[in-house]
Formats: sequence, C-alpha cells, structure tokens
Amino acid sequence: MELYYSFSVLIVLTAIFSYINERFLKLPSTVGIMLIAMLVSIALVITGNMFPNLFDSFSRFIANLDFTQILMGAMLNFLLFAGAIHVHLKDLREQRAPIIVFSTISVVMSTVIVGFIIYFLLPLFRFNVPLIQCLVFGALISPTDPIAVLGILKKAGVRKSLETKVAGESLFNDGVAVVVFVVLLELAKGSEIDVSFGTISWLLIKEAVGGFGMGLLIGFIGSRAIQRLDNANVSALITLAIVMGGYLIARAMHISGPLTMVAAGLVVGNFGKTAHISETTRDYLNKFWELIDEIMNAILFLIIGFELLLIPHIMNYWLIGLISIGVVLFARFISIWVPTLIIPFKTKFNRRTITILVWGGLRGGVSVALALSIDEELNKNLFLAMTYFIVVFSILVQGLTVGKLTQPKKSEELVADLDD
Repeated sequence: MELYYSFSVLIVLTAIFSYINERFLKLPSTVGIMLIAMLVSIALVITGNMFPNLFDSFSRFIANLDFTQILMGAMLNFLLFAGAIHVHLKDLREQRAPIIVFSTISVVMSTVIVGFIIYFLLPLFRFNVPLIQCLVFGALISPTDPIAVLGILKKAGVRKSLETKVAGESLFNDGVAVVVFVVLLELAKGSEIDVSFGTISWLLIKEAVGGFGMGLLIGFIGSRAIQRLDNANVSALITLAIVMGGYLIARAMHISGPLTMVAAGLVVGNFGKTAHISETTRDYLNKFWELIDEIMNAILFLIIGFELLLIPHIMNYWLIGLISIGVVLFARFISIWVPTLIIPFKTKFNRRTITILVWGGLRGGVSVALALSIDEELNKNLFLAMTYFIVVFSILVQGLTVGKLTQPKKSEELVADLDD
C-alpha cells in the first residue's frame, strides 16, 4: 500500500504540473514540470518556516522516497530502453568512434579535471575535503543526460550525425560513469580494494561487456518472440519483460544494468520491429514506449524539483554551487575538445559542433541519484547541493538555449558548420 500511495501522489502531481505547464508556461514538458516543482519546494520551505507543522507530512513523503533506488533501480532502465529503441544502428555505426570516445575517455577526463579543480577550490570556501572525495564528485557529475534536450535538437533541424553523437553518448556513458563512481566511492570509504590496472580493467570489462552481451541476448530472444506472434498487446508485454527481467538478471550477475538496457533496446528497435511484423504492431510499440518515456521523464523531473526539500541549508553552498557550474562546463569542453585534436576521427569537428556538444551535455537525474547515494560522512550535503545547482542550471538554462545554438544565420551556413 505504501508503494501504491507514493506512486499515486507522484502521478497526480505530475498530471497537475503538466497541465499548468501546457496551459500557462508552455515550456518543454520536463523543464516546465521541474521548474514548477522547484517553485512549490521554495514555497514549502518559506511557509514551513512560518508554519512548521503545515506541510510536515509532504516533506516526510519526499524525504522517505529512495530516489537513488527509484531512478537507478527502475526508471533509468525504462528511459534507456525507450531511448535506444528509436536509435538506428546504421546511424550509430557511422558515429561509433566519437560515441565510444566521448562515453569512455571523455567521462574519465571530466572526472579527473572536475575532481582536481574542486579539490583546490573548496579550501577557499573553508571546505577541507580530501582529493578522493572530490574525484567521487567528478565521477557523479560527469555523465551527461541530454534526454530533455533531444526533442529540441530534432525540432531545430540538427543534422542526424550530430543528433546521433549526443544521443549515443548519453546512452552509453551512464554505465561507464557508474563503474568509475563505484570504484572511487569505495576508495573514499576506506575499503580495502585492489586498485591495480588489472583489477579495474576486469571490473570494467565485466560490467560493460557483460552488460552489453546480456542485453544483446535478451533483446534477440524478445525480438524473435515479437516476430513470431505479431500481436501488439503481447509484443508490448514482451518489451516490458525485457526491461524488468533484464534488470533483475543484470543485478543478480553484477553486470551493468544501464548497458544491458541500451543493448536490448537497440536490438529490439532494429530487429524486433522489422518488416516481419505488421505496421499496426510497429506503430503500437513506438507509441507505447513514447508514452512510457514521457511519463517516466515527467516523474523524474518532478522528483528532481522536489529534491530541493532534502538539502539542508542549501543557500550556505550557493557560491561554490555557482562556481562549480563553470568548472563542470570547462571540464566538459576540455574532455570533448582534446580528443578531437588527438584522435584521428573520420570526420572533422568544427567549432560549432564542439560548442553544441559541450552546451548540449546536460546533467540530470543520474547525477542527483549518485549524489544521494554518498554516505553522510563523505560530505554528502556539500556535494548534493553542488550537484543540484549544476543540474538546475543544466536543465533550465542549457536545455532551453541549446536549440538556439543550432540555428544558423543563413541556410548555407547550416550545411557548412554542421557538416561533421
């Protein structure tokens, strides 16, 4: 009953905020919902100070939500599968080199750059934090989550190659970033783990290759079942089983759940929805997962907006929070720009493409969930507040302005600038 109660409250609030946004604000749905939730959170904080008992029950409800488990254990699986099911393997193969580099090397580069800069900055604000904890923050804030901006890029008429880079990176970097975060977090806790190159390499291979391989397997099995039946309702149930059952298998085998979902979604999207099934079934599956994607995203950004209630004395961190926004953008620029100079990609990256990749690399729910999983004694409140400032700026400012970067002054400039 507790789970049903919590889910009911979230759905009702999501519906109300969606209506308000569509009726009055007319912002992208996820951005509008998060903004309204933030404003409600601020109002609750203000009224709570004046009338302490007025909204106690709602504050306790938000505090009792295990956001890390909700996102990392459930919602992320649906979101990644829903994103991957619409990606064409042909486009992915054409952009495989930059996608692999940006979702691996760039994530590690960003982790190190953010970690070291924050380590030297924090003492200026009277926060004495060990380097390993700063690297933990670098790992949790490095994965990009541009789900909210993909729709804007599509409407802006961005070339398919650039859209595929952004989408592909977001699908694959979560799995890599989570592995890096877990290793660094264990070191920060003082756990006696072997940090040799061989051990770390094996962990990455086990998580990444194992997760991707398992996703390919269950995606293939599910695709064959969909093709043999060609029944819209049963096909939808099969895809749900792939997501929910696949996560249970990944968790039991200690492999990457996110990469399992990405691989399964790619297989189902490119082989399950082939000419072997009717147009009715294909259209039904597309609309079914578009609806799930919309609902999950709306709930996710609703919870992000309300997470403001969980950060005690957040305004004590406002200055370092604002500075950390610049640090993360700088690290994002370096981690994208340097590989384009060193690695001989098949296509050249011009200044406009790099700018869009940097500004379009949004931070979102994954970063918040990882920050919430940090232990209290590891400066959780500090890192959670910094993460919140970065995520809010990323979604409200970058998410609403990245579309303008894709609009050239002249139509011929679009071809020249984005011809990557």
